[in-house]
Amino acid sequence: MRAALDLNKLGERTVWVDCDVLQADGGTRTAAITGAFVALSLAMKKLMAEKKLAQSPILNAVAAASVGIVNGRPLLDLCFTEDVAAAVDMNLVMNAAGEFIEVQGTGEEATFTEAQLADLLALGKAGIRELLAAQGKALAEG
Repeated sequence: MRAALDLNKLGERTVWVDCDVLQADGGTRTAAITGAFVALSLAMKKLMAEKKLAQSPILNAVAAASVGIVNGRPLLDLCFTEDVAAAVDMNLVMNAAGEFIEVQGTGEEATFTEAQLADLLALGKAGIRELLAAQGKALAEG
């Protein structure tokens, strides 16, 4: 979450965001990252409402998605059965400015081409855009 914040505006604070995984699935880590940004945003709103922060330290929203190649097809948001069957497994973390924070990809049972990598990146970026929109909507309502 550090990439989401202007640490100078945050000041001398430590913010702990803890995500308990009750049932692990293919995209558990990416879902935790996406949800953690919502929790962080709510915490910053509270600090501002309490006048403990003069302005929001949030730079950009952050979201994450899992993608992979299963049975030769690129898939977004792999469930457990897809994740364990994936020949290629990748996690993407990006911000609302379209910048990458993390790209983690592995050929689990096969190699993959540059064209397949481009397909996975495009699919993951599209999924992350949807997640960022959902985060924005949830934060506007909350």
